[in-house]
Amino acid sequence: MNTDTDRERGVLSPADRAYLLGEREMSHEQSKRNAEARIRRRIRAGVLDFDLLLHTLPEKDRRQLFGRTATDEAFLDGLRAMIAFTYLGLESHGVDFEEVLEPAVRSSEEYLAATDENATVAVDITFDVETTVGSSLSETVSRLEAGDPVTPRELFSLVMQGEFDPTALDRIPLVRSDEANPGDEFLERLATYLEGELTHVTDSRAVIRLAASDDEGATAERTDSDGGGDEA
Repeated sequence: MNTDTDRERGVLSPADRAYLLGEREMSHEQSKRNAEARIRRRIRAGVLDFDLLLHTLPEKDRRQLFGRTATDEAFLDGLRAMIAFTYLGLESHGVDFEEVLEPAVRSSEEYLAATDENATVAVDITFDVETTVGSSLSETVSRLEAGDPVTPRELFSLVMQGEFDPTALDRIPLVRSDEANPGDEFLERLATYLEGELTHVTDSRAVIRLAASDDEGATAERTDSDGGGDEA
């Protein structure tokens, strides 16, 4: 998550970002409600602007904007978050994400074929999501409180749910499962978000240290190196 409040104004102003991050307190409940309503209006206005951008922004500007995606990880993170925000909003209100995704991809492929290849295309789009229920979040909390390792995805789900504060712990042991093995970059971002320090113990095990002393951290690392704790 990008926590830089001083970036150039986008959909959100620097003051909006500070409010959402809890860095700006409102003295009155009405001020809080006004700020939240203003943010909702700006998001909606920003979404509506994309219809204008799609049809009027010169192609050279679009190419320059997205030309940085190979090297600008923050921009890629923003694109992922934009899609995730849309997916969550639609699915939470009974609108199938495919109703938005399919016509958008279809019209884009038709445009690319017409402009790049001077041809028409038939577009076949398949979008399937399969989920398998894993451990409950309460089980994840219990394992963390017992000092047992959890997977990065389990920790991420717990952070997103927001009811349990992992930063109250001294350390968070992590184990990468065979089924879900996110890269080091994902772990680094997760540790940064929790304001912790990530240490790789083995290829499959890591620790995010949050408030442990140097002696406790050294003991924890020796324990992890010896294989202590149950595998998730």
